[in-house]
Amino acid sequence: MVYLSLGSNIGDKDRNLRVAISEIEQQIGTVVSQSAFLFTAPWGFDSENSFLNACVGVDTSLSPEQLLDVCQKIEKTMGRTRKSGRMRTADGVEKAVYHDRIIDIDILLYDTLEITTPRLTIPHPLMHCRRFVLEPLDEIAHDVKIPGTDMSVGEMLSALPANS
Repeated sequence: MVYLSLGSNIGDKDRNLRVAISEIEQQIGTVVSQSAFLFTAPWGFDSENSFLNACVGVDTSLSPEQLLDVCQKIEKTMGRTRKSGRMRTADGVEKAVYHDRIIDIDILLYDTLEITTPRLTIPHPLMHCRRFVLEPLDEIAHDVKIPGTDMSVGEMLSALPANS
């Protein structure tokens, strides 16, 4: 079982999420759970466009690396042209750079695996500080334990400050 986070903040956001979920069903595996869609403010960058976010639970036979490749292929097919990246500020600090996007698909959890490679980190390294991820994930995976922690999704959401 894998849990994916989906977000869209340009174009027909509702349609974008529905198309992405359909593509996930066709290319990744059976979508066994889906959260409601949640409107949220941009996180980590300024934009006039709000996001529509959701999470899905998917039964898949793909390996984590194959899953990443297919998620990125779906994003590209749907029109995503730029991935988030990193930049170094003038004082030498590295920071994330985010952009508006038609679709973003992040791998949050893959069974009980913990993976850290140059391409992929599971559990998602920033999920613990993103309410827009944890709220919809809690809807479909409240009691799921997050590998590497002693917390369930519900407990992690409860520990998150209200303004996150």
